[in-house]
Amino acid sequence: LQVFDDEGKNVTPHPLFQPDPNTAVPRQEELYFKVFHLTHGSSTWISNLSTTKFALDETEPQQDPALSLSGVEAALTEAELEQRVDIYLSETDTLWMLDLPTAVVSTEAEEAVRVLERNKIYVEICNAKIDSEYFEEKMVQTISGAAKTKEVQCETITMAEKGMMVTSWDFDNSLDASETEPTETEEPTDTAEKGSKSPTAEEHGQAVAVPSARESAVPAQSHEERECHSEAILTSENLKQDLVVMERILMENIFQPKLAVYRQIPVLIEPDVTSDTDGEEAEEEEDEEEKKDEKKQKETSFKSSALSDVNQGPAEAAAPSLEQLWSYRCDLTSGRSVSSMAWNKVNPDLLAVGYRESVSQDQKEGLACCWSLKNPMWPERIFRCEHGVTAVDFSLASPNLLAVGMANGRVAIYDVRSRRDAALLDSSASLNKHTGPVWQLRWVEQDRGAAGGDKKETLMCISGDGRMTQWFIQQRLDCFDVMTIKRTQSRKKKLPGERGRKSEAPISQQAAGMCFDFHPEDTDIFLAGTEEGYIHLCSCSGKEQILGTYRGHKGPVYKVAWNPSSTDMFLSCSADWSILLWHQDSHTPLLTFTSVTAFVHDIKWAPKSPLIFAAVNERRVEIWDLSVSIFNPVLCCAASPEGNLSCILFAKNAECLLLGDSCGQVGVWQLHNLAAPST
Repeated sequence: LQVFDDEGKNVTPHPLFQPDPNTAVPRQEELYFKVFHLTHGSSTWISNLSTTKFALDETEPQQDPALSLSGVEAALTEAELEQRVDIYLSETDTLWMLDLPTAVVSTEAEEAVRVLERNKIYVEICNAKIDSEYFEEKMVQTISGAAKTKEVQCETITMAEKGMMVTSWDFDNSLDASETEPTETEEPTDTAEKGSKSPTAEEHGQAVAVPSARESAVPAQSHEERECHSEAILTSENLKQDLVVMERILMENIFQPKLAVYRQIPVLIEPDVTSDTDGEEAEEEEDEEEKKDEKKQKETSFKSSALSDVNQGPAEAAAPSLEQLWSYRCDLTSGRSVSSMAWNKVNPDLLAVGYRESVSQDQKEGLACCWSLKNPMWPERIFRCEHGVTAVDFSLASPNLLAVGMANGRVAIYDVRSRRDAALLDSSASLNKHTGPVWQLRWVEQDRGAAGGDKKETLMCISGDGRMTQWFIQQRLDCFDVMTIKRTQSRKKKLPGERGRKSEAPISQQAAGMCFDFHPEDTDIFLAGTEEGYIHLCSCSGKEQILGTYRGHKGPVYKVAWNPSSTDMFLSCSADWSILLWHQDSHTPLLTFTSVTAFVHDIKWAPKSPLIFAAVNERRVEIWDLSVSIFNPVLCCAASPEGNLSCILFAKNAECLLLGDSCGQVGVWQLHNLAAPST
């Protein structure tokens, strides 16, 4: 093999290996004796995989004189010797003995499977070399040249920040513009497809496919594909979860001051960043805003009515008052009447509210909604019922179970953990189901007996059909009668000279039950209010179910409530505009509270004071403090002109009062200075 440069000089390197003269010398083919030229910017190399053939055949023809290795020295003349010869020394170009260019294949290509298989085999071979006996590790040392440190100086790089605002319609316009472009712009030229080989690939004799503009462009999606994609996004569970988190953040930002007052924690105020020169002006603006806020709070808060016989004095600033924080309402509850409210026994921030139609409670459907403090603008759960909801209550043993009573006598149990609207259990298939409205229901813990000290939880209901029932949950929802409320003969005194008349036969021998309440200590004893105006003291055990009857009301008894602290006292309210305070051992009322001529729909004892209770009638809500006065309430708040108040409930973990009205709103009101004595 001879190597000549561009000037024709022989630059063949000398062999480093001296062959043994005793061994046979192989003779290469004619291909090996071709001249190897080096030019600047290009290289030509001969594969070392060419076959060799040893000179075993002695009958080969004579060698070509041009390829002879024996050099003949030619004689030079004197003129040639005196001629000036220029010799240029330059570095030899790099001789590429082996070059394996990297090939990148897309995972979506047809040959991707084959390439992945080859890569897998290569990795296995590399791993096999680690512990193999056929490979030996050998160390080498590379001489590193001396390092030289140089310093350079450049100009300082100036940084600049730029920003811009992009609105939603900018996105829409850009998308519309890309979709409405003519199809001619999507047709690339053929030259781009033809010249798709890289120059480096041409040098090494390999062609690498480069995607053309048509192949790399994303095809425009059709209208149907976009609609399917939009539906897939809207039905995605991840999107729903992200929307819930975003909703929680927005509600927190909107209701944070009100929720802080409810929790009795400081309100977070965002600091205003102002300069020193504008500090005084900012303080003046803050003072003006604080004054405006105070005026608004005074206007929105209810005006507390003091006792009529007490003159207003310096202590007027400390008088009890109510401040509205927010209202649980939405479009679904608008126009419906709030019939019942109940807190969750485990999560005090979860409120169940029952709704029925204000006009015809039996014809149109009702709602049972679960509201949370995390979102006062929309309920967490919505259960649609065929008839109006009259009573709701959460279970203590299973806090996820919500019992719902309806106007047609149906009793249903819902699982608030499920997002389905269907009831978990229903009394429609029960043979002992109620035939009248279920006016009240409650989960009650009762003793199992003398043998076991533990308690079991049962669901008790009272209905307009005159039955007090106990429900048990098995494969279905069924019940048995605890007691039957029979009508009581009225005791009317005959006037002198009046003849005795025969009393008209009643339509039903049973009196409609309106309400009940179990004793806070002895769960076998309970009170039952009837439509006749009587209150029966009853027992769940024993032959005699009715232990006594309290007569004092002249209209239906809407609510009875035991005092949680003084367990011998209880309250009752009626349609005869009165509230009566009773003692268990006395069948005549101890005190009578009457402030306005209106039906008293609901009463509740305050959870932290045995002498404070709240009552609602159609016109207003009243807060009574027996330690202050037994003649007038310490606080009266008028109802909104849009609707009448229907029910009341104290908050468990806050100094707040919840008021439900006939418009479907549940207002949350903060109590101020209620415990302070009035002078």
